[in-house]
Amino acid sequence: MQSSPLLRLNPAITRALNDVLGGAAASVLTVTLGLSYSVLIFAGPLASYLSTGVGVTFMASAVLALVVGLGSSLRFAIAAPEASTAAMTGIVASSLVERITAVDPTAPLLAPVLVTFGLVSIATGLVLCTFGVTRIGRAIRYVPYPVVGGFLGATGCLILLGAIRVITGQPLQLATLGRFANTTTVFELSAACAMAAVLYLTWHRSRTPIGLPLILIAGTIAAHVAFWVAGISPAEAQALGWTFHPPQQIGLEWPWSVQALAHYPWSTLPELSGNLIAVIFVTASSTLFNTTGVEVATHREADLERELNVTGIANILCGALGGYTGCISVSRSILNFSAGGRGRLSGLTSAAISASMLVVAPTLLGFMPKLVLGGLLVYLGSDTLHKWIVQSRQRLSAPEYLSLLAIILIILKWGFVAGILIGIVIGCTIFALSAARVSSVKFGFDGTEYRSSLDRPRDEQALLAAHGRNIQGLMLQSYLFFGSANRLYQHVKGLLHRHPECRFLVFDFKLVTGIDSSAAYSFDQIKRTARDRGIELVLVHLPPGAAKALRASGFISPEVRITQELDHALEWCENDIIARHRGQAREEASLRDWLTQILGDEDDAARLGRRCERLEVRAGEIIVRAGEAADSMHFILDGRVGIMIPAEQGGMTRVRSLGRCTTIGEMGLVARTTRSATIQAEIDSVLYVLGAQQFDAIKDEDPALSQKLLTYFVSVMAERLTFANRTIAVLRR
Repeated sequence: MQSSPLLRLNPAITRALNDVLGGAAASVLTVTLGLSYSVLIFAGPLASYLSTGVGVTFMASAVLALVVGLGSSLRFAIAAPEASTAAMTGIVASSLVERITAVDPTAPLLAPVLVTFGLVSIATGLVLCTFGVTRIGRAIRYVPYPVVGGFLGATGCLILLGAIRVITGQPLQLATLGRFANTTTVFELSAACAMAAVLYLTWHRSRTPIGLPLILIAGTIAAHVAFWVAGISPAEAQALGWTFHPPQQIGLEWPWSVQALAHYPWSTLPELSGNLIAVIFVTASSTLFNTTGVEVATHREADLERELNVTGIANILCGALGGYTGCISVSRSILNFSAGGRGRLSGLTSAAISASMLVVAPTLLGFMPKLVLGGLLVYLGSDTLHKWIVQSRQRLSAPEYLSLLAIILIILKWGFVAGILIGIVIGCTIFALSAARVSSVKFGFDGTEYRSSLDRPRDEQALLAAHGRNIQGLMLQSYLFFGSANRLYQHVKGLLHRHPECRFLVFDFKLVTGIDSSAAYSFDQIKRTARDRGIELVLVHLPPGAAKALRASGFISPEVRITQELDHALEWCENDIIARHRGQAREEASLRDWLTQILGDEDDAARLGRRCERLEVRAGEIIVRAGEAADSMHFILDGRVGIMIPAEQGGMTRVRSLGRCTTIGEMGLVARTTRSATIQAEIDSVLYVLGAQQFDAIKDEDPALSQKLLTYFVSVMAERLTFANRTIAVLRR
């Protein structure tokens, strides 16, 4: 039994056939969309040049498909003008025409328009090649998503407005609203909307290769049947504006003639610069986003820089021939891939079919009612608006979505450049506010929860357990800028308010990715707050960039400790706490022993010690002043203080000096009179203060202890009186 000849085909021939069929299927979209783009761009005052517009569109389609097909890293890629690039080209054309006719209504329009197309395409191609060579094209992916959404949403609005102009022959503006009130215009718009609804209910859901042309053919037949039923002949339909006037032949003109360049309105280019930049932005972003879309849909990886270079070269060639911009198409490339196309022959097939349309297009356009192509444009514009205004709401937060709507309105009112610039500012502001809401503190800890790895004896462990909250630590994260750093400052203020016992504040920068100069100001505020409270700052894992910013602001100084490891930082803090509180423990034991000698009972001494407040003074420091209320007494545990009275010739004279384990102010505490002398520390001293309020509490709550205190006061006064009597006796000798 012999196998079928079809089965015996060479695999290379089979692949080639698949490429041709895939390219032909993709060309169906190129043809139908190309006709709609032509009537979108060459509308209004340019409608009489529609034949040239069709030629420009399919010439550009052929060049783009050929160059991208031969050079793309995705061998099956199909390129052509896209809805977004065509809409922007239409805006450039209409803006140029408005400026030309405002100066001279009789001036020629076609040559300046083609020159502008060429200039814009060449400039776009050069920018794309620059992006590809320098590898900065990926930067466009950092444009905030709401800006891109607002940009494309505004493009959808402009496509929709262009569709209305194609259908009715007049723009939709406040000044022209009265013209839309007649019955014919209402019927035209209703028919186009019905066509758009059919496309949405059928082709939008299936996306079959042959679906779109079949629907357009069926729509064309239905329109002509409706004309026949209404008694309208084809000539009358054209006269009434229901169908296009078919061009006799496709007209292609060389844009770079000496006459065209000599009469070109060069003075309008600065006024058009915003729209020209918008074309470049749309083409560049569409190239990047469409390439990514094809990658995701086909599971093939593309060389992004190569795509930019190839698309740039294709646009330069289009510009040289007077064509407008385009890029790789997601729908056509995926359609080709689904139909079996895998090689470069698909792009060549699409280019050949587009070139053949230079001959076939006039016949197709002559039979095409405006409601059909206008309905296709209404569908494309509405679909874009639905995607970016309705569907994007699910992916965006409320501020981002509102910014997207604002960007659309700004673009429609003041143009694309204003919309992009303001949109980027809005996007950055929203990002800053969102990032500021993210806490810069991953977690906090204190010395009782997290300690160094050093094994310590039990007495030191007990001290750390009792005083570990003297250490407060914060693990920082993310990028610290003015918003998040200010929240960090507020967090630190709250932390110190909750833990007044804090003596060491540890910042771990291990998870911090960076810090800006404005954030350093917040750290200066933290430093001032810590200094006022006697708190030492410790920085751990400080990255070089953050260290540079903090050092430049003056935050890093000798009193700020910097260590490389958190474990070492904690060990240093723990050692200081142990040394400090071990000395304080010995001091408290010494106070308790002294008070026990005074009161004769260790428990009484402990209760009195708890009522006293520790006071540490430097040499020369005034403890109390003469004339103040005598509302406290002082237990001098260590050091020496002097009792000072005014001298005759100014200054102060010491009348008595009291050393360690003595008391002063007993009688003032009991009598509640004013102080008759000033008490000043002669050397560094440690005192314990018993205030009047605590003394009254002892009298009310602990009468036995109060009686012992009074007994001590009497004995002290008796000793001092005895000493005074002896002194007087000596002076009388």
